[in-house]
Amino acid sequence: MKGLVLKDLGRRFGAVDAVKDVNIELQPGEFLSLLGPSGCGKTTTLRMIAGFLAPTSGSIILDGVEVSSPQNSLPPEKRGMSMIFQSYAIWPNMTVAQNVAFGLNLRKLDRAEVKRRTGEMLEAVRLNMLADRYPSELSGGQQQRVALARALVIRPKLLLLDEPLSNLDASLREDMRFEIKRIHDEFRITSVYVTHDQSEAMVTSDRIAVINHGRVEQIDTPYEIYTRPKTRFVAGFIGRTNQLTGRRGAAGVDFTGFTLPDALFTGADTEVFVSIRPQSLHLSVEEPAENALKLPGRITARAFLGETWDYVFATEAGLEMRVVARPHEIYEVGAPVWAAAARDQVVQIR
Repeated sequence: MKGLVLKDLGRRFGAVDAVKDVNIELQPGEFLSLLGPSGCGKTTTLRMIAGFLAPTSGSIILDGVEVSSPQNSLPPEKRGMSMIFQSYAIWPNMTVAQNVAFGLNLRKLDRAEVKRRTGEMLEAVRLNMLADRYPSELSGGQQQRVALARALVIRPKLLLLDEPLSNLDASLREDMRFEIKRIHDEFRITSVYVTHDQSEAMVTSDRIAVINHGRVEQIDTPYEIYTRPKTRFVAGFIGRTNQLTGRRGAAGVDFTGFTLPDALFTGADTEVFVSIRPQSLHLSVEEPAENALKLPGRITARAFLGETWDYVFATEAGLEMRVVARPHEIYEVGAPVWAAAARDQVVQIR
């Protein structure tokens, strides 16, 4: 079987499970991001894949070959992987071309092949005009492209990226997200990307694995992760959301000041948790047409962010929710309004 498989993977440090029961199957050419807060276990998982740490349980299988288990672990240099770190780790005394060619020379390819592949890779990352420069003469974004080119030119089975954009400023990070996506789409090398930045994960990934306390809470496409979070942690970590708690009663599920039909929700638990994204709520002066959710209330705070208005809406029962509206949808603080959401925007979570 081609691709990467993490099977019941775990790593314990003393009495602490840094990673526990992680199961992921990555198809050839797929780009997966491991996303989560600091200390959640994502970097430990990446280090086990790379071979820098041995698992204490489970196994790692690459292209049908077990490369890691508690009993046996291939050293990093025999796994056919490339890794890009936060600090780029390019050689300051070598030119751009020499840095990119470094791995090919280690493999003792003939000079013509090294020159050809180095040139092709420099062109792919748009650095062919800078081939003779040294790292000190490059911007942070250009240095990161050198690191990418050096990792990709050896044609690894797996590309690992450990928060590679964290040292760049905000505008460069945004540019490099799309650059990484473009390069991946061109070469289709199976990739695992570690980040705590949800925007990076959303832009670059085919799928995202959201990790919390060493466990995968949800693994899905960026669209599904955002629009259909399965847990309270995922809903709160990926973007902003309004999380509401209701209790089942005779008339339906009772929230603060309103009731929704029990048929909207699954399960039989007394408590029901839902997520409603701020942009899924729509404001109006007049009572809206039938929706799964429509509530009278007032605007209690607002901020204009250029592309959107950010409103705080409070119901008559005192429940506050965030609402994102378009620039022309202007409501004054204190104005009476209705807030409504369609049925498919009220997402049940656990």
